[in-house]
Amino acid sequence: MSDADVARRILRCLDLTDLSATCSEPALDALCRQALTPHGPVAAVCVWPQLVVRARDLLRGSPVRIATVVNFPEGEDDLERVSDDAEEAVGDGANEIDCVLPYRSFLRGETGPVRDLLAAVRDMVDGGRTLKVVLETGALPDSGAIAAASRLAIDSGADFLKTSTGKAAPPTPEAAETMLEAIRGAGRPVGLKVSGGIRTLAAARDYLDLADRVMGEGWATPQTFRIGASALYDTLVAAIEGRE
Repeated sequence: MSDADVARRILRCLDLTDLSATCSEPALDALCRQALTPHGPVAAVCVWPQLVVRARDLLRGSPVRIATVVNFPEGEDDLERVSDDAEEAVGDGANEIDCVLPYRSFLRGETGPVRDLLAAVRDMVDGGRTLKVVLETGALPDSGAIAAASRLAIDSGADFLKTSTGKAAPPTPEAAETMLEAIRGAGRPVGLKVSGGIRTLAAARDYLDLADRVMGEGWATPQTFRIGASALYDTLVAAIEGRE
């Protein structure tokens, strides 16, 4: 595939994201304008919970989904707060919830509370909505831990596995491959979202190629594969328009 064709495919799978401390209403407005590109819409915008209503109103009638985060970024909020946050976000119009797996509890072997928290969020995210579970793979010590966390998230009802919050160590292709192998063995449809530090077409293409290799050519669509980035947007548009 040409760079332009790859860029078009990735653009459709893009979660345009602004989870910066300085994200404001004007910044959100600009993000939502970007989401409706002349080359087709992105998959979703991912914003802070307090901006979900505004994003919903700005993107009403479009196919762009509204994503937000809970238990973010440290993964240490208590179950009641996380459940309440997820319920409020869904009520505000979020289509997708990116929930950080309590990875410190997981690493201590406290899998029961981890399952309970994910189950509580799963209960809030229904009716065609999507639950993405963020593993924060950079904090997990090895591929065995990533595989075990992936299986736990899938068993708890995850629709997507997400590599990282973007606030800690960036993902690696090795971590993504381990997650894809767990997805391949899931016995039901589960997607992959790669997030954090992906700024070039070459890096994004590597993850797309990896998904095609592990899951089969053509598996990666907006329903099964996402890249969480905003810095990548201009690069993709430039490649589509032949400016790179």
